Amino acid sequence: MSRVALSAEQVQAFQDDGYLFVPDFYDAQEMELLLQVAKSDMDRTENVRGPVDAAGRVSKLWLTSDTDREDVYNAICHGRRMVDAMEQIMMDEVYLYHYKMMVKEPRVGGAWEWHQDYGYWYSNGCLYPDMASCMIAVDRAYRDNGCLQVLRGSHKLGRIEHGKSGTQTGADPQRVELAKEHLEHVYCEMAPGTALFFHANLLHASAPNESPDPRWALICCYNTRHNPCDDKAGHPSYRPLEKWDDSRVKQLGRKHLAMVQAGQ
Repeated sequence: MSRVALSAEQVQAFQDDGYLFVPDFYDAQEMELLLQVAKSDMDRTENVRGPVDAAGRVSKLWLTSDTDREDVYNAICHGRRMVDAMEQIMMDEVYLYHYKMMVKEPRVGGAWEWHQDYGYWYSNGCLYPDMASCMIAVDRAYRDNGCLQVLRGSHKLGRIEHGKSGTQTGADPQRVELAKEHLEHVYCEMAPGTALFFHANLLHASAPNESPDPRWALICCYNTRHNPCDDKAGHPSYRPLEKWDDSRVKQLGRKHLAMVQAGQ
């Protein structure tokens, strides 16, 4: 499936707000394949772990910058619809920084404190905040199961100081409260297949999952070619990103699912 490029209005909305919703960016069959692979991929899901929030709940995720595997994750991260859209909103060539699966299990999934991704990535030697991510809703995301929350336009605040909250790194709480007084607080409720593009300086958070429903989301993170950074495991420096045809999401999704179900 090929996608029409983002409109000028969508690109401008990203520049103004620091984020952009694109409903139905992936279809139901693509999301069902991704969900089945993710929940059958025991090499990753059995070892999934993450930091502890301020209340002591675990916020689970796995993260990798493995771009060599021909699997459904890379089919999405390399897909033209994703990369072309990311290059439009960042106005530059991009490369894959890493991708990760966020796992919020029913009743026990922890919160993510308010933070900017550049609050983390700054420490990796990234010179500019010219980076962005795309969160893809694999399950339905809504308030009770801990959907993402953002402060509209907060990417224009610049980098905020970050420190420890639980075992997470969070933005300065006083600065966050000040931002909340002036910026719209948006709950990013998303149907499966919705894509949420957001800038690396956008303040975002999520509450614990208090619902009976899981919330899984794949997040694909990109850096721009002109932005130098340290070459670290899971956070690489620039390397050209090959664009794949979007049909490979379903093609490799079926192949990947068959392999994980066979224990390969």
